[in-house]
Amino acid sequence: MKKELLIEHGKKIVVVLVGAILNAFAMNYFLKPANVYSSGFSGAAQLLSNIFNQYTPLHLSMGLLLLILNIPVAILGWLKVGKLFTLYSFVSVVLMSVFLEIIPVHKASGDILLYAVFGGVLTAIGVGITLKFGASTGGLDIIAMVLSRMKDKPVGIYYFALNAVIIVTAGYLYGWDKALYTLVSLYASTRVIDAIHTRHQKLTVMIITKIPTEMKKAIHAKLVRGITLIPAKGAFSNEDREMLMIVITRYELYEMEHIIKEVDPNAFTNVVQTTAVYGFFRKD
Repeated sequence: MKKELLIEHGKKIVVVLVGAILNAFAMNYFLKPANVYSSGFSGAAQLLSNIFNQYTPLHLSMGLLLLILNIPVAILGWLKVGKLFTLYSFVSVVLMSVFLEIIPVHKASGDILLYAVFGGVLTAIGVGITLKFGASTGGLDIIAMVLSRMKDKPVGIYYFALNAVIIVTAGYLYGWDKALYTLVSLYASTRVIDAIHTRHQKLTVMIITKIPTEMKKAIHAKLVRGITLIPAKGAFSNEDREMLMIVITRYELYEMEHIIKEVDPNAFTNVVQTTAVYGFFRKD
């Protein structure tokens, strides 16, 4: 069991490392040279770095600002979200900050639109695989989890608000063409993240298994979520089974997949979008 746990943590560390490298490479090779801005805290750090360097005597690197912005968020996540998830997320932020300093900034020499699209796609791959393996790239992901648990409402508005501030400020200071290219990059990254992971904040998981008791115990050991048991019968085999129905957040999807594979690899699982939840849903 300890060996499996070490392997699992090792996989996450490798994925977080790869994601941080991809994000830093996308930033220094594509987005920064073309003055195209990333989304979330990365874009905020990029914009603040440019403002400090051009309009004040202070010269602060993007990597340093990204780390500073994420420290209070990491503390919030540690208290409100979960220690392991927050730890991996903060490791991702630290690694990206380091790689932003190590990887040289490439000089833009081609079509800015291509730089915007490829930068957005690479960033999305880094973010997407990190989310898929049960971690995040920090910043807005952790804030989104906290707000979602406090208010139980869609958090898209918070993403939109911060990205809107980044785009409008960049357009005002550096030209509206840069703001439009940033929109293209954000659109490309959003589509790729949706394809790799999921765009839905809440998901309903329906598991049909022959060993419902073992599955229920395993889920309750890892996730504090209510489970509804529904009797089921195979139409072809005529075998009696049970279906477990559970509503989770997007950040719990990796853990859920891991539990199902570990307990019953032959279980039939259907994961669907949940647009709203009425009644009790754990938020803390």
